[in-house]
Amino acid sequence: MTKSLLHILSEKFGVSEEVYRDALTSMAETGEGLVKAFVDRQVVSEYQLLEAMSVKYGIPFLPELPITNARQELFSEVSIQFLKKNVMVPLEYGENVTGLDSIQAEEKKDATGNSGRVIAVNDPSNFQSMDDLVRITGFEDYGIVLSTRDAILTAINLSYDQSRDSAEQLVQDMEESEASIMDEIHETADLLDDTSDAPIIKLVNHIMAQAIKAGASDIHIEPYQQSFKVRYRVDGILLDMLTPPKWIQAALISRIKVMANMNIAEKRLPQDGRLEVKKGDQDIDIRVSTIPITFGERVVLRLLNKASSFLALTDIGFEQDKLDVINELITSPNGIILVTGPTGSGKTTSLYGILSTINKPDINIITIEDPVEYQIQGIGQIQVNPKIDLTFARGLRSIMRQDPDVMLVGEIRDKETADIAVQSALTGHLVFSTLHTNDSASAITRLVDIGVEPFLISSSVIAVIAQRLVRVLCKECREPYEPDDGALKSIEMTRDILKDGIVFRAKGCDSCFNTGYKGRINISEILVMESRLKKLVLETFDSNQIKKEALSQNMETLRMDGVRKIVKGITTVSEVLRVTQR
Repeated sequence: MTKSLLHILSEKFGVSEEVYRDALTSMAETGEGLVKAFVDRQVVSEYQLLEAMSVKYGIPFLPELPITNARQELFSEVSIQFLKKNVMVPLEYGENVTGLDSIQAEEKKDATGNSGRVIAVNDPSNFQSMDDLVRITGFEDYGIVLSTRDAILTAINLSYDQSRDSAEQLVQDMEESEASIMDEIHETADLLDDTSDAPIIKLVNHIMAQAIKAGASDIHIEPYQQSFKVRYRVDGILLDMLTPPKWIQAALISRIKVMANMNIAEKRLPQDGRLEVKKGDQDIDIRVSTIPITFGERVVLRLLNKASSFLALTDIGFEQDKLDVINELITSPNGIILVTGPTGSGKTTSLYGILSTINKPDINIITIEDPVEYQIQGIGQIQVNPKIDLTFARGLRSIMRQDPDVMLVGEIRDKETADIAVQSALTGHLVFSTLHTNDSASAITRLVDIGVEPFLISSSVIAVIAQRLVRVLCKECREPYEPDDGALKSIEMTRDILKDGIVFRAKGCDSCFNTGYKGRINISEILVMESRLKKLVLETFDSNQIKKEALSQNMETLRMDGVRKIVKGITTVSEVLRVTQR
């Protein structure tokens, strides 16, 4: 005899009959689905309810849905809005379904049917919508599986993303005149939800969606005499992605300017704008900059993914011995800790990692940044705004009246900011900031150049962390090789430290856009201001002498840290040479 859903919920999860009946009554009154009625009223969790319904109805429950080998053609037949509203997704597989490890072999066949077609639903009581979906897709032989709301929405977003036309195909399909395409420009909200047939809108959405998927930090649109080029900056390197015909240029740039609330009629002056887009469940903040050049307007879009969380220090790339030093430094009651490196070297990411480590209810942390890249719970963050004269110096002076324990200054750019930071450190505050210098020793020289007295530097600065970002080898395609003596000499490595006499190099595959690399990690050097270094700073601010003294105290340089990561197979000789060239 088949058990009732109440019996199963009571037996497995202790749900009382009274609570169960109340949820059913509410469902009948409001017209909401079974899952929503039970989960919203916290009768049981979604996972528990789906487990119970799986037992009751004999439908397999898949917490995660495999979509990597699913066919994407059917997504042109059914709208993404219909699937999201009803929380269901059709999946069709060319071969046996893989990835359904949670189901026994016999159940796999029942779940997927002979044709390899599956409809994943969150609420099996939604019969009408399921029938509509079957009619739209033309499914005749299919299986039904239960899955969580998040898993189904993720499958919908990823499947639609994969099924969209390639950029090259979109460009080929744009046979309309430039004038008619210009008339079709308008705004949209979600890059995946947009159903507009306007080719230029589809192309712009595709360029942005693919950039987000590739993890690009910037999109460059560069006009030339006879053509223009679209490039992505991925892991710090610019990659050519698309070269559309020249006549598309004006319409594409105008579309972006409309989205960013910029003046599309003004093409002679630089402009700055900002827009927000969604890609599935990701919110992306995009800063747009245009400048007029000889062959049109050059556009750069800086992408900031609000959904991505800042990294902990352990994820950034600091070796354990350096983590120990940093953890000791950030417990200091006062002083300045500087993070140095060129633009795009991960300075802000490291500082956010440090702040998240020391962020506790019993200390007051205030930052002034340009821009505020991540929101951190429990920390007061100020955005620099030069238009209203809210500069680093003015903001820092105001922060001092807010009784802070720890302060972060986005960048020390001038003497006024440097002086206030030094005075803050000398009056019992821990101050973090950044400088644009090549190595840790050069930071001291830079502060003197700005106008800070050497005795104040010696008294206030407790450490300087210099860092760079190197690309991480793709684990899918990296290949081992035995380096020659010339390569070892160039990086100052000795053969005896190599494991089995080999290192790894980049090859390239589909997973890493044929670059051979996927992601980045930092290499760093930490100059701790010990007593001998403080004394030396009072005598000279020559960066070479300061570095020589630091090396005598066993400071590991950027290149030495890079060598460690080469030996571990994390990066390559060429990458470390690229970012540490003397």
